[in-house]
Amino acid sequence: MAERTSTGLLTMMLEPTPAVAMTLPAEVREKLAELELELSEGDITQKGYEKKRGKLLAPYIPQIQGVDPSLQIDNRIQASSQAVLQGSKHNKSRAANTRDERFRSDLHTEAVQAALAKYKERKMPMPSKRRSVLVQSSVEACTPPDTSSASEDEGSLRRQGRLATSTPYQGHGHPAVEHWFNRVIQGSSTSSSASSTSSHPGGRSVTTTNTTAHAALNANAAATALADLMAHTQLGVPVNSRVSSKIQQLLNTLKRPKRPPLREFFVDDFEELLDVQEPDPNQPKPEGQQMSPLEGEHLGVVNKWPPSLPAALQRWGTTQPKSPCLTALDNAGKPVYTLTYGKLWTRSQKLAYTLLNKLSTRNEPLLMPGDRVALVFPNNDPVMFMVAFYGCLLAELVPVPIEVPLTRKDAGSQQIGFLLGSCGVTLALTTDACQKGLPKAQTGEVATFKGWPRLLWFVTDGKHVVKPPKDWHPPIREASNDIAYIEYKTSKEGSTMGITVSHSAMLAHCHALTQACGYTEAETITNVLDFKREAGLWHGVLTSVMNRMHVISIPYSLMKVNPLSWIQKVHTYKARVAVVKSRDMHWSLLAQRDQRDISLSSLRMLIVADGANPWSISSCDAFLNVFQARGLRPEVICPCASSSEAMTVAIRRPPEMGVPPPGKAVLSMGGLSHSVIRVDTEEKLSVLTVQDVGQVMPGAVVCVVRVEGTPYLCQTDEVGEICVSSGSTGVAYYGLPGMTKNVFETIPVMSSGVPISDRPFTRTSLLGFVGPDSLVFVVGKMDGLMVVSGRRHNADDVVATALAVEPMKFVYRGR
Repeated sequence: MAERTSTGLLTMMLEPTPAVAMTLPAEVREKLAELELELSEGDITQKGYEKKRGKLLAPYIPQIQGVDPSLQIDNRIQASSQAVLQGSKHNKSRAANTRDERFRSDLHTEAVQAALAKYKERKMPMPSKRRSVLVQSSVEACTPPDTSSASEDEGSLRRQGRLATSTPYQGHGHPAVEHWFNRVIQGSSTSSSASSTSSHPGGRSVTTTNTTAHAALNANAAATALADLMAHTQLGVPVNSRVSSKIQQLLNTLKRPKRPPLREFFVDDFEELLDVQEPDPNQPKPEGQQMSPLEGEHLGVVNKWPPSLPAALQRWGTTQPKSPCLTALDNAGKPVYTLTYGKLWTRSQKLAYTLLNKLSTRNEPLLMPGDRVALVFPNNDPVMFMVAFYGCLLAELVPVPIEVPLTRKDAGSQQIGFLLGSCGVTLALTTDACQKGLPKAQTGEVATFKGWPRLLWFVTDGKHVVKPPKDWHPPIREASNDIAYIEYKTSKEGSTMGITVSHSAMLAHCHALTQACGYTEAETITNVLDFKREAGLWHGVLTSVMNRMHVISIPYSLMKVNPLSWIQKVHTYKARVAVVKSRDMHWSLLAQRDQRDISLSSLRMLIVADGANPWSISSCDAFLNVFQARGLRPEVICPCASSSEAMTVAIRRPPEMGVPPPGKAVLSMGGLSHSVIRVDTEEKLSVLTVQDVGQVMPGAVVCVVRVEGTPYLCQTDEVGEICVSSGSTGVAYYGLPGMTKNVFETIPVMSSGVPISDRPFTRTSLLGFVGPDSLVFVVGKMDGLMVVSGRRHNADDVVATALAVEPMKFVYRGR
């Protein structure tokens, strides 16, 4: 018996294990692995883990008695090994404080003594240094002193049921090794190890370590075994295939980090697409000199020029009361009403007096000079809009023209409501017919639209306004820097902004248009555009009154029914000027066969308001080819470029003003994609043909700056954003000082960094360049700019391409 026990213990001692105490039954090891997995996944607490682990390991941690203190470590290991053998035979758990008589017998003591004697005689290699992947103990506390090189026992892989192989530790010949084992036993666990020294009847001191300390020792050993198995697996060393799924799951969990590194949260699957591409060394680059700012002609002084727009209305309303001001048409093209300058003056006075004196809340006036008022008028009622607009100017109120809301939850209407709220609008002017068509609440009043402030609706029809007393006169002042009106603009993101225009800028713009277009008194002008904003407002409502012109307003609803209506009115009224868009010219081409007895010989200017669009040249050329036989002269077509912020930027002058002939530019699309101007031939398909938009407006200074970064002046063969410095541009975005500074207060600089002028410039969002004869060319807009792989393209080019390839053959509806 003693010989067999001694031989078995010696065999176990010689096996290369991380700790002999870890020779446990397979089912116990699996349960330990499950506990480790539950702890790593957070299913149990640290306290619960230690409690369950202590119960599992309790039968295999006997108390050592009657052994020399110098041999306590080995006795403890051997006792654990013996307990493993007995436990595997009986398959029965014992309590931690249970005494087993086998461990007290003389036979047991002799066997242990014999095994230790052989163990001391052998020279065993030191264990290799390892770090546990579970227990975050310091390497210095758990690493034995390195006293000899490690060697691996060939019989280490023979034992079945082992999880991993390990190098055996060295014998008792090295006191440093004993000290290391003591440190591991007493301090490897995070929980405290309570050790008490008691006096044995035999006179020896015995160290009793609690269950938690022994459990920590076994946890360290288990972690080391798992790490060893992982290392052998990675190195391709064959290990025992009898590894349960739970242990394999634990290994996979230990291999996988609990949290990915921070950089993995920012790794894009398309990193190669996000890399900054190196510029092509063969791409075209600008070669010209730095451009010089281009100045328009001097703004001339006109004798008896009114000091303000209300003053011009007062003059014509009192001196030329019967002169026609505006003629409105119905959907059949018949004149509905002609507003004279006398009627415009008197009706505007009535409205101004009513707004200031008859609208009150709690005996206080509802409106004060400078307040903003919304103008909600349909596109087919220019007369009522004109009366309301000038009525606000006479009352020193700020009109804010907007579109009629369609539904209570219209998306575009919500943005308009945000603008009205930011402007502090509390009153909306409209017509009786328009108000009846608006959505109503249950009370019968106009419903509050989504996103709109609460408004008071006032109908401006004759029966609702009051005639002012004879001693009341509207204040007629000179043009100042106070806000005259606010024009809305919708950005490409869908947001709506209000552009403020001062009285002085409004007057200066009328003056510049009068000089550039050669307007004279009593001229007839046909207006096809929206009279509430941009060129339709500037020509058809403001400049026309300044020069006592007669405007024939063509409603959009009529154009949809009869695209030739504007040409018919030019012929009927012998109009001298027509303001249209390229779409109107295109539509008239489709219907021109139905009308033959018309003449356009009376026109001296055909202003193309969207002449800055690349596709406008095709409409202009096609229109000229058809209607040149009906009296249209080629030099009459006058494209212009404008923006809501800078108003009119450039316009081609009429032929009688002695200007250079119109120009065309055939440009390489490849060069334009690199913002470089390269002249090409029309035979190629990869070219863009653009027409000039005329000369700079009188009294203005124009320059072209680079699109991105600091606004450096472009070179002469480089495309950039056109900027204007003039007294006839918008002033600001209402309530948006940050955006105002970026757009309305730009300071262009030369390549040396020196500003070109002390005057601020306004960005127009137009992309172009200055060509020969000081002609301005526009090739796109900032809103339509698309940058693909470092090359710039414009959305307008897509439209231009579609129109250039006979849409009827290649472009199909719904595709």
